Amino acid sequence: MSDVLALVEARLRSALGEPDGRAAVTFLGTDRIEVLRFLDRADPGLVRYATLGMSAQPMTDPTAVLADPVKGPRAELVLSVRPGRAATDAVLRPLAVLAASPQVEGVVVAPGASLDVGDPLWTGAPFSSVLVAEGGGLVEDLELDPPMDPVRFLPLLPMTPNEAAWKRVHGGGALQERWLAQGTDLRDPLRGGAKLD
Repeated sequence: MSDVLALVEARLRSALGEPDGRAAVTFLGTDRIEVLRFLDRADPGLVRYATLGMSAQPMTDPTAVLADPVKGPRAELVLSVRPGRAATDAVLRPLAVLAASPQVEGVVVAPGASLDVGDPLWTGAPFSSVLVAEGGGLVEDLELDPPMDPVRFLPLLPMTPNEAAWKRVHGGGALQERWLAQGTDLRDPLRGGAKLD
């Protein structure tokens, strides 16, 4: 599976440039997860964090009797924030926790899902959870040799606790519409919550 990760890292580098930092986390009973940090080439006011290691194994439906070692969805996570307003590099461990969740909890991470780490994503962050958005925009899907599924690069959108609760009732699409209608800067690491009344 190291071949898959080499291809994934090459795709990240071609889309985002050379990483200016990386950290590795290993959880008991899981594969190593790395988080790469990229300064945006087109917009120096953005920093992007991307996981590397989640796609080494396909995600398995928790109701499946046997896990298929080859077939199944594969993904990596990408978070974009504006640097300087908060110590966002502390998000490295929470991102690794989220990337390890398919191995640890047997979840399939897909667009529209909510993921929660239970603690602020970084010190002082008003967010402990994220909404998984549709991939393919920032980093294109990586096709793998059949029968393996492609690797999808899924953006993460931080949610305040109120937004996360509202999303559980109304759905991720409705929350994204609210953000869009209100011009919410989802990359602001200290933003307030959207109006949800």
